[in-house]
Amino acid sequence: MIGVQSLSRNRFVVLGRAGMDLYPEPAGTRTEEAAMFAASLGGSSANICVAISRHGGQASLVTCVSDDAVGRFCLNQLDHYGVDRQHVRSVGGEYRNSLAVSESRVEEHQTVIYRNGAADFQMGLDDVEGIDYSSFGALITTGTVLAVEPSRSAAFRAFELARQAGIPLIFDVDYRPYSWASAAEAAEVYSRAGALCDIIIGNDVEFGFMAGDHDAGLAKARELAHDGAAIVVYKMGEAGSITVTPDEEFRSGIYPVQALKPTGAGDSFMGGFIASLAAGYPLRQAVLRGSACASIVVARVGCAPAMPDPAQLDAFLASHPGPTLK
Repeated sequence: MIGVQSLSRNRFVVLGRAGMDLYPEPAGTRTEEAAMFAASLGGSSANICVAISRHGGQASLVTCVSDDAVGRFCLNQLDHYGVDRQHVRSVGGEYRNSLAVSESRVEEHQTVIYRNGAADFQMGLDDVEGIDYSSFGALITTGTVLAVEPSRSAAFRAFELARQAGIPLIFDVDYRPYSWASAAEAAEVYSRAGALCDIIIGNDVEFGFMAGDHDAGLAKARELAHDGAAIVVYKMGEAGSITVTPDEEFRSGIYPVQALKPTGAGDSFMGGFIASLAAGYPLRQAVLRGSACASIVVARVGCAPAMPDPAQLDAFLASHPGPTLK
């Protein structure tokens, strides 16, 4: 286990995808009934970068985008949000950026994701070996990068180089079944990645998946903390979360809001949680601030554009009761 003190550098290298999100307008509209759509930056890793940037941190994304108008849209959006893209490479041919059509409604919500020939899966060894990991406070990755080659081998190589540089590895499990050849392969690869990481965040379904049994998810989280992780956050939706470290375990609730959509909460939690740790907040308070960020985002349209800044987060905390346990 590597200590997480370097988080205070507030500078992070993030592996994973950037994509385009399309939202039917106005909010509440079904996709099949829409006449207009709004576009914004999407992709879990790009969203995490935006969240960190909004909190005043520096985030450098490592990925590939398509060499076309959608890829250039993503590059422009990264620039708009102040995300460093010096390690983002454009790829030609038939590779395409991730595209998500996502509704701003909770009841019968639909999100349709297009990932055929995904450009971000073309991230290779050359993309990760030219990075000065020692200049960062941590490496953050989402589980999607591990789904196929060459992205998988590149990610594990980045883990190795980050470890050599003495910075912690932060893993958002982010299991997306449609990206994997089989559930068995995903479970094996995720378990291998989790064993290497210092901070691991996932939901109860994802930890249960890693354990091979939904009811064994919390036991898996505890096992990871016992075997080397400094912090494991086991999220349970409206039931809050359980945070496990080698020395303690505690439960936290959520901040209730009128949700507009179910998407973006995990990315916002990650960004707010890590930014709070980087700012020196105690672990329990960092978890609550991450939870508040998640609540803010589900109550707004979009993911990247919905990420709060510190002033908005503090205003939310001052005006919203909670957290509650359900």
